[in-house]
Amino acid sequence: MKLGVIADCFKENLAESIKDARSLGLSGVQIYATSGEFSPEILTKSKKNEYKLLLSECGLEVSALCGDMGGHGFQIEKDNLLRIEKTKRIIDLAVEFNTKVVTSHIGVIPSDENSPQFLVMLKALDVCGEYAKSAGITMAIETGPEKALTLKNFIEKTHGGVGVNLDPANFVMVTGQDPVEAVYLLKEYIVHTHLKDGRRLKKADPTYIYGLFADGGIEALNVSDYFIETPVGEGEVNFDKYLKALRDIGYNGYLTIERETGKNPESDIRKAVDFIRTKI
Repeated sequence: MKLGVIADCFKENLAESIKDARSLGLSGVQIYATSGEFSPEILTKSKKNEYKLLLSECGLEVSALCGDMGGHGFQIEKDNLLRIEKTKRIIDLAVEFNTKVVTSHIGVIPSDENSPQFLVMLKALDVCGEYAKSAGITMAIETGPEKALTLKNFIEKTHGGVGVNLDPANFVMVTGQDPVEAVYLLKEYIVHTHLKDGRRLKKADPTYIYGLFADGGIEALNVSDYFIETPVGEGEVNFDKYLKALRDIGYNGYLTIERETGKNPESDIRKAVDFIRTKI
């Protein structure tokens, strides 16, 4: 397995973040492509060439692009036309940067497969997945608000090009899903993973939690009441069992470090690198 980091977690501009990843001896970076300097509508041809050259000089590849639209993902039908078109442009960008994965939170998948929301989301992901598949890309749904079996059943109803970006901490913090069980359930769909840790403090309906995030972002929720993201190795993810499960299914892709909170993310990223290198 290869180690990467979400470049934006360094809280610096992209060029400096790429250099930071090189300094840690990582193999790749995941880059946000929905807004800011790397979004398709802003990224000029000359800037693309600058980043390609910098990545090459640093010996790094793009592990994935993040195509997370925020808000309610693909839950609201009237919003999906624009979101699908933006996703397609990010998939095009992934092709240009020679990565095979675009990740995204897509909203809360209902367990009821006949619910209107399930069908709206399925229609949108089907379109994105087929476009991705035609380009040699996988549209990877990030684990979060639903149990692994619900996610698996959803993906099986698409027509290809849809996979999983497995974040073990999201399972631990929000749904209480065992990440090890999730690996075995989702084994044929996992194309990228996030290396993150956390603890669940209080049970709550995941739909409620993600609804607050969607409507107001992290500021709308007193996160510490429900869960806490911790530095890797300090939470409830059992990395020995989790990594064994990934090996068991033959996963040899990226473990991409994500650190969304904390006062010193660079230090926590460095600790995550040191921690995981003792285990892979």
